[in-house]
Amino acid sequence: MNEQVKQVVVVGGGTAGWLTAANLAQKFNSVESGAIQVTLVESPDIPTIGVGEGTWPTMRKTLAKLGISEADFLSKCNASFKQATKFVNWQQAPKNGINSHYYHLFTSINDPLDFNLAPYWKLGMIGDNNSYAETISMQAAICESGLAPKLITNREFEGVQNYAYHLDAGLFTDLLREHATTKLGVKHVSANVTDVNLDDDGYIINIHCDSVGVVLGEFFVDCTGFKSLLIGKALGIPFKSIDDTLLCDHALAIQVPYENEESSIASCTISTAQEAGWTWDIGLSNRRGTGYVYSSAHTSHERAEQVLRNYIGPQADQLESRLIKMNVGYREKFWHKNCFAIGLSAAFVEPLEASAIFLIEASANMLSELFPRDRHAMLAVEEKVNKSFKFRWDKTIDFIKMHYFLSKRTEPFWQDNKVLSTVPDTLLASLDSWKHQLITGYDFDNVYEPFPLDSYQYVLYGMGFDQTLTFNENSYTKQGFAQQQYNTVQDLTQKMQQQLPENRELLNKIAQYGFQKI
Repeated sequence: MNEQVKQVVVVGGGTAGWLTAANLAQKFNSVESGAIQVTLVESPDIPTIGVGEGTWPTMRKTLAKLGISEADFLSKCNASFKQATKFVNWQQAPKNGINSHYYHLFTSINDPLDFNLAPYWKLGMIGDNNSYAETISMQAAICESGLAPKLITNREFEGVQNYAYHLDAGLFTDLLREHATTKLGVKHVSANVTDVNLDDDGYIINIHCDSVGVVLGEFFVDCTGFKSLLIGKALGIPFKSIDDTLLCDHALAIQVPYENEESSIASCTISTAQEAGWTWDIGLSNRRGTGYVYSSAHTSHERAEQVLRNYIGPQADQLESRLIKMNVGYREKFWHKNCFAIGLSAAFVEPLEASAIFLIEASANMLSELFPRDRHAMLAVEEKVNKSFKFRWDKTIDFIKMHYFLSKRTEPFWQDNKVLSTVPDTLLASLDSWKHQLITGYDFDNVYEPFPLDSYQYVLYGMGFDQTLTFNENSYTKQGFAQQQYNTVQDLTQKMQQQLPENRELLNKIAQYGFQKI
């Protein structure tokens, strides 16, 4: 039973399923006869959860690789440009009704691994009391002004600033389905899985579906969401809960229409800290996607809904909400035998920092690059994948927990997040070393780090992390160059504020004229 893999079966649709199927079919060149074939089995009865609508800049490369036009993607998915996450009131609760905020940006003047402006800013050697983000990048000002990251004259997937997207997850699934089946050779089966059949060695040999019967394959991808029909139910891989670390366990979502067709579209995801969690606010081209991620141990569902509706304002009274129970954690193995779990079937960490779709992309990329030709080859790939994604998820959990742990808010929810027993030892060790030591590349020695050095600096300095660098102050001898870099940022900020269009203005132009072709 060591035949070559000729058929890959992806079970489950949604973003995870269709992004994986499209990625594999593109890699295999499945439109050609004799190539590895990809079949996606999708239930006609299960809607896409589609809560997280934010992406990372990696999505641009993914779309380009799959051959999807950026203009088509933007129009068909009601998508818009995302340049950052704006964290409102995370450091502390509003004082006298005044909110505070900081930015986690996608663009800085230079890579801090090459030259780090942070110590010069922290020691007061440069700047005019600007925030860290404003010191190293013009993107914070661009986001505050609601401007786009590019011009209509830029080519597809290229911009003046680094950027990602906000998108409608349901429409994105539709686009991927159409593209994968018509352009990439993916076979689509609309059916419900009724049985998963194993051989004597515990490998999946086929699945049985209600309307089409048996679907054969040599390799299977589990994208069945929280149900985890393959990796969980059929193969018995346990789920490791992390609800003792990340305390939020529910989300409420409400879609909010714009007041009119000319309403401004935010250039960033807006994450606002609340009494028992945080709200998200994502501007698409046709509506806002809002929601409240919270801990049911610290508030009632009724109170949570009131908090969200208060955030939205009077128009929320006429809008329907959707309650989602979150199973926060990950599988003890992501790959077992001839099955790889991707998406919610593998893991779920609350949607802060929009890591979910990025890790779907990362999973699909690693699978396509290391795809095993037969069962013997699967053993080595299984070990690599499980090691890699255990690391990635643990680092993602550390990074998200850091946002809560550094907060100075006093509500019970926020205080419980500071209890040391809820904080991973790895995070505590890093924060302890960074109290008197600049973050360096030696803190990120793994190629699979999901968040780079500058991401940590945005959060640490935005949250007011208590870092003292005076003991080594004399080693920062490039103040002149640092001041030059700072001045460049300020000059570019003024220039780009005059040249860049507003988000909606650019999206309207793209819909009318399209982009220059690559």
